[in-house]
Amino acid sequence: MEDLNVVMKERLKKAQELETQGIALYPNHFRVHHRSRDVLEAVGHMTAEELEASRREFILAGRIMAIRSFGKSIFMHIQDEFGRIQIYVQKHKLPQEQFQLVKKFDIGDIIWVRGPAFRTKTGELTILVEEIALVTKNLRPLPEKYHGLKDVEIRYRQRYLDLMVNEHVREVFKKRTKIIQAIRQFLSDRGFLEVETPMMQKIAGGATAKPFKTYHNALGIELYLRIAPELYLKRLLVGGFEKVFELNRNFRNEGISTQHNPEFTMLEFYEAYATYEDFMKLTEELFVYLCNEINSGNLHLTYQGQEIDFTPPWQRYTFMESLQKFGGFSREELENFEKTASIASSLGVPPEKYEGHGKLLTKLFDVAVEPKLIQPTFITHYPLEVSPLSRRNDSNPAIVDRFELFIAGREMANAFSELNDPRDQKERFLKQLEAKRAGDEEAHEMDEDYIRALEYGMPPAAGEGIGIDRVVMLFTDMPSIRDVILFPLLKPEKTEKQEQR
Repeated sequence: MEDLNVVMKERLKKAQELETQGIALYPNHFRVHHRSRDVLEAVGHMTAEELEASRREFILAGRIMAIRSFGKSIFMHIQDEFGRIQIYVQKHKLPQEQFQLVKKFDIGDIIWVRGPAFRTKTGELTILVEEIALVTKNLRPLPEKYHGLKDVEIRYRQRYLDLMVNEHVREVFKKRTKIIQAIRQFLSDRGFLEVETPMMQKIAGGATAKPFKTYHNALGIELYLRIAPELYLKRLLVGGFEKVFELNRNFRNEGISTQHNPEFTMLEFYEAYATYEDFMKLTEELFVYLCNEINSGNLHLTYQGQEIDFTPPWQRYTFMESLQKFGGFSREELENFEKTASIASSLGVPPEKYEGHGKLLTKLFDVAVEPKLIQPTFITHYPLEVSPLSRRNDSNPAIVDRFELFIAGREMANAFSELNDPRDQKERFLKQLEAKRAGDEEAHEMDEDYIRALEYGMPPAAGEGIGIDRVVMLFTDMPSIRDVILFPLLKPEKTEKQEQR
């Protein structure tokens, strides 16, 4: 910390000296006509002789990432959004005041340069500087090993620094944008209308999760940050929009892990006159589309050392089949509450007093089945108890027409044929309230207006939610959700005074 303060004091002193000389530290009149990739695309293929003959001039800017001074000549690498390029400064090529300014540049400064491209004796494409200026003075030095910042805490907390010095991190977030754009295109091409629904809601609905609370002063009411947009999107089905989707943030007041961040991005889409089975096919098509757009058409990708094959059709198991096949439990154990409870206790997930048999079975699934589902796998027909918004199965009313998609040992999507019977929906909300009174903080609230909407008549439909952050993790081979969220939630940073206590 002491060394950092010394360096910063030296840089502040240098900045003050430059200002005394009439040099602006943060001017805003220099315009950039080219980026580093423009130089490569325009002349990267040319030989040294061709470059000398063309004398093609470029005007660009970037952050200084390396300086090598040889007295009357200086080599620097500057970096912009698209990469790095070398520049070459010679004393006799610049006015004296400009060359003296260059000698006062620090790593981290942002500079503007103009000049033609040429190749050095080693063949490196370089800009021969004919004009140069300071655009932004750096007052805080980059990390000593700026070429590869490794400290995870610093990387997440100071993402701007992470992006500055780690090229692969910039590529992850560029790919994230491409994935989201591709998903939008996929759904738009199929006639889905993108909409926006409230992120502050009077009732936290659409999922079973603990919400964040806030307060609206003018209205004098408590509000919740939404845990899901589902109930509003289905209101739109009632209103006559038959294919809708939303890509936006959800907020859940739960623990943080490599797979969970309290603020996360969710895709939800709904289609009238479709079933959960239709959406299994649509989901396969979506991931194949992403492979074509993001993975160069390759239906195989490697995630954390495991090869994932997206070639459809994907394997399918019912919820009970998966518990037997992957969990190794017998049907007798699964159908008997006491035996299921005993197994759950032995696996460290004992039943809570408000949990029924269906909830207990999902806890077994989470610990004994989910981690084993590496290849894309649909698990269907979940217990009614854990599916308060799903349509009952016609043949077996104890289960619902629902699937969850698992890839690489984690849930990627959740979908079901929607419950559109207002009487059944109200009864399930009432049971959720009973669970909440018994201590289940994640149980669903009663939403009278949603019941009213269903009473007007919602067409039969299917709906699905896909966690965008997990999809990005998959396609970028990132192990933690924090690696694909630009600014993940972290514990408060300790101040210097706190560290000294």
